[in-house]
Amino acid sequence: MATVQLRTPTEGRAYFDRKKAAGKTSMEAMRCLKRRLSDLVFRTMLGDYVAGRITTVTGPGGHRGNDSDSSATGSQPHTGSSDKPLPGPAITHPRTAMLTAC
Repeated sequence: MATVQLRTPTEGRAYFDRKKAAGKTSMEAMRCLKRRLSDLVFRTMLGDYVAGRITTVTGPGGHRGNDSDSSATGSQPHTGSSDKPLPGPAITHPRTAMLTAC
């Protein structure tokens, strides 16, 4: 994300340029930008988590609409003949040993 931010005139590029003007090296300024972006992503994820916990109820899998009740009529679906497993591996016949020349 940080590298892409530097390609175009974005807030990230302006932040990087401010850090460089403050005396940071390119690597230090890049590290600061990466930290700023990771903090932004974390705050966004945390905000989504908190908002989701308050407004929606999730199922056991953590996704809305995921509950333990199945819409299928039975526990095992019907298996057609083309869905059945194939038989085990073919039996190979042992070969006779080759005679060696004396």
